[in-house]
Amino acid sequence: MRSMWNGSLSFGLVNIPVKMYAATQGKDLRFNQLHTLCHTPIKYEKTCPNCQRRVEETEIVRGYQYEPGHYVIIRDDEWETFSAKSSRTVDILRFVELREIDPVYFHKTYYLEPAETGGKAYSLLQKALSLSGKIAVAEITIRSKPSLAVVRVYDGLMALETIYYPDEIRDQARLAINPLPVQDRELEMALSLIESLTEPFRPEQYSDQRRQGLLELVEAKIRGQETVQLDQRGEEQSAPIDLFAALQASIQAQQEKEGIHH
Repeated sequence: MRSMWNGSLSFGLVNIPVKMYAATQGKDLRFNQLHTLCHTPIKYEKTCPNCQRRVEETEIVRGYQYEPGHYVIIRDDEWETFSAKSSRTVDILRFVELREIDPVYFHKTYYLEPAETGGKAYSLLQKALSLSGKIAVAEITIRSKPSLAVVRVYDGLMALETIYYPDEIRDQARLAINPLPVQDRELEMALSLIESLTEPFRPEQYSDQRRQGLLELVEAKIRGQETVQLDQRGEEQSAPIDLFAALQASIQAQQEKEGIHH
């Protein structure tokens, strides 16, 4: 694996050099959208529906919609003021019990590996966390975005998990949930069913059946030669045609500007 972040884990007066790796990866199959007539991948361009033309990157600004149809424009220099610079430190703030943090707060997990000179300090913190049963609450900045995080021991190493801020957790108070009375017998049966289905969690027992089925379908179509091939010649010819059209439009525009009509 390739590390995505190198820095240090700040633990009191101790700085532990670490490397960070993404612990998870999505494995859903990705499909391109093709033109049904020639099977060319569809391109998406940024266009302005009001001006009815393609928009260049230099013409785009950030706008915050504070009410429908009304925006506040944020200039690049103003944006930079609030763009935190990527920090090279995971600052541990305090230690808490894992059970105190509801799973709804957890976002993304990363593995922490000790750098060349951080092995002993890394092992010390890892063992201390294991014996105490605690996890560390920390702050980190990844790609200019500050984030709250926790550091804990996972399967023999330390892992960092970014977590949501409290105001990012949606309020459930508006949901219409009215507890209804249940009979003791029904509750006993429910508890009995839960007990009968209770066993240690073994993640290897579970798999993405949808992804596996799609992959088998794709492989079967390849074996049966149910495939299409992009017509490269058509793609190569498109550039000169577009260039010719652009030159023709430019000449016409210049003629109209000078008042010359042929």
